[in-house]
Amino acid sequence: MIQEAKRMGREGFFGSQSLFFATLTLFIMYPFVVSDYYIDVAFFFGIYALLGLSLNIVLGEVGLFDLGHAGFYAIGAYTTAILNTKFGIPVLILLPISAAAAALFAYVVCSPIIHLRGDYLCIVTIGMGEIVRIALINNPFDLTGGPNGVYGIDFPSFGGPFVIDSSIEYYFLIWIVVALSIYGLIRLQKSHIGRAWNYIREDEVAAGASGIDVRYYKLLAFVLGAALAGVAGNIYASKLMCVSPESFTFWESCLMFCIVLIGGMGSIPGVLIGAAFISLFPEIFRPFAMYRMLIFGTVMILLMMFRPGGAWPRKRGAAEHPPLHPGKEGIDG
Repeated sequence: MIQEAKRMGREGFFGSQSLFFATLTLFIMYPFVVSDYYIDVAFFFGIYALLGLSLNIVLGEVGLFDLGHAGFYAIGAYTTAILNTKFGIPVLILLPISAAAAALFAYVVCSPIIHLRGDYLCIVTIGMGEIVRIALINNPFDLTGGPNGVYGIDFPSFGGPFVIDSSIEYYFLIWIVVALSIYGLIRLQKSHIGRAWNYIREDEVAAGASGIDVRYYKLLAFVLGAALAGVAGNIYASKLMCVSPESFTFWESCLMFCIVLIGGMGSIPGVLIGAAFISLFPEIFRPFAMYRMLIFGTVMILLMMFRPGGAWPRKRGAAEHPPLHPGKEGIDG
C-alpha cells in the first residue's frame, strides 16, 4: 500500500508539473498571438486577480466581511498619482510606497473597528469606502483633482531607455506581480499566521481562549490585504495614466467580494476563477450587452445554489494537511 501511495504521489507530482509548465507556456505565448485589445483584457484580468487575492486575505482567510476594499485600492492609486505628478517620483519606486500608504490607512481606520463582527463590520467598511471616495471628490488640499481626478501619470521605468509603455509589457508586469503574490500567500497560508487565521475564522472565542491574539491577527489581515490592493492601485494608475473617483466606487468593492465568493473563500485557484469570471464575462457576452447583467445575475444564483462553496473551494483541515504516512491518522505539525 505504501508503494502504491508513493507511485500515485509521483504521478500526481509530475502531472502537476506538466500542468504548471503548460499554463506557463500559454501565459507567455498569449500576448504574441492576440491583438492589443485582448492583451488589455488579460491585463485587467490580472488587476482583478490581484484585488481578489488581497480581499481573500481578509474575507477568505479570516472570515471578516469587507465591502469597502475599493478604498484601499484608491489609496494606492492616488498615492502613486499625486507623488508622481506633483513630485516626480518614479512609478516603480512608488510601488512599495503605495502599498505602505494603503496598509497604514488600513491600520488607522481598522484599529477602532476591528472588534466588530459580521454585519456590523460589513456596514462600517461600506461607510469607510464611501468616505474615501467622497473625500477624493471634495479634493482635500487641492491634491486629488476633485471629480476630474489626477492626469499625466508617468509610465513605469527601470532607468535609461527601458520604459514599460506597451500592452505586452504591462501584461507581463501585472502577471509577474500576481505570481509573486500567489507564492507569498501560499507560504503565508502554511505558516503559523495562516493557521491562526484559520482558528479565528472557525471560532474566534475559542481561538482567543487558546492564547491567540485575535485583535492582532485580524488587524494584520486587513493591513496585508490593503497593501496588496495598494500595489494593484499603483499598476492601474500607471497603465491608465490617470485616476478618478469613479474608478473606486462601491460597485468595485462588490465585484471584489463576488470574486472571492464565486471562486471559493480562502482558495487561491478559486480567486483566479472568480477574477476570470468577473473580467472576461463582459467581453464574452459583449454581443448581448443588453442582457449581460441578467445573465451575470442568473449565473451567480445558480452558482450559489449548486456550488455554495465556490467554483474551487479550498481544502481545509485534514484534507489540506494530510497525514505524513498513508493509512495512519495523526496531526501534521
